[in-house]
Amino acid sequence: MILTIGNEIVSGDVGNTNASWLGRRLEELGVKVVLSAAVPDELARIVEFVRREAARADHLIVTGGLGGTPDDITREALAAAFDVPQELVPDLADDLRARFRGDPEYAARWAALPRGSQPLENPLGGAPGFRIENVWVLPGLPREMEAMFDRYADELRGARPIDSWRRSYRTRESIIAPALVEATERWPGVLVGSYPTFGDDGPVVEVVLKSSDPDALGAARAWLERELDRLA
Repeated sequence: MILTIGNEIVSGDVGNTNASWLGRRLEELGVKVVLSAAVPDELARIVEFVRREAARADHLIVTGGLGGTPDDITREALAAAFDVPQELVPDLADDLRARFRGDPEYAARWAALPRGSQPLENPLGGAPGFRIENVWVLPGLPREMEAMFDRYADELRGARPIDSWRRSYRTRESIIAPALVEATERWPGVLVGSYPTFGDDGPVVEVVLKSSDPDALGAARAWLERELDRLA
């Protein structure tokens, strides 16, 4: 499950590239994403979402709101969601003061984490992330978020990766829909997706299969390729 926090994301001023990147990486690790959402920098909305959704998934990945500006309230919101106070982590605060000598006390505020949190190292930035129970909180800056996620990716890894196959066809979705429906019925453990686009050269449909069962994926792919080559 993925939660992106930020007024700029909800308003559309900034594209939600973090959610797209996390979705792909989690599937590579064998983690199925059951929900991806975005909420503004509003404490009540963040608290409500975390309290309602965190228990419904193995992991909730949260990005955004870890800086030092007034709208960066993620630490405060997660503390409220788990009904714990924020506490300064002394070693972490000292490290931040040593690294950011221009304004050490400003940087030290990033070390005020919800009680019971495990700090997460930020390899490319300042504000640390943290983990509290099954909630992983990462920075909003894509470069920092990606580096932090990869630093802890093995702790999120599922039993088997989710493999995929994709191919584009110059056809209309309505023409190949019967084959897609039958593939779904034959192999219920394989996710069948179709994504149409319409350009100057005519319609194109990208067909995507995903599964953590390589045998089922291989069988579905072989059958569907034959059917789509015949129909498209």
